[in-house]
Amino acid sequence: MRIASDGTTGGQPQHDGPIIPMPELTLPALRQAIATVVPSRLPEFFEEMQKAFVQAGDDGSVVPIRMFYERWGAVVAIERNPATAQRLHAAEHALDSDDPDVRAKAIREAGDIVRAAHREVGGG
Repeated sequence: MRIASDGTTGGQPQHDGPIIPMPELTLPALRQAIATVVPSRLPEFFEEMQKAFVQAGDDGSVVPIRMFYERWGAVVAIERNPATAQRLHAAEHALDSDDPDVRAKAIREAGDIVRAAHREVGGG
């Protein structure tokens, strides 16, 4: 693969590591990170945020809000690393395979990636 002097190949930037720092697990920081690394998921982010805050009010507990922050922190932890995100998306795609061995490997790969992301944000 040939890399141009601007660090791109066929219009795709090459990143060996994170494209943004890991944000704090706060609403403004996560919202900005999502807008940067996966803007297409902002509607999902806002919908889940609303549900978490309503659930927290209904339950009289901050647990739904903490779970929301952890979940979206893990999304950012994955998506801010292009190679990791690409591996996860490939594993998700492989779940549609007719081959049970391919599906089993994809489940393991996706699980490993998601668990590592949760560890990075301190959730497990």
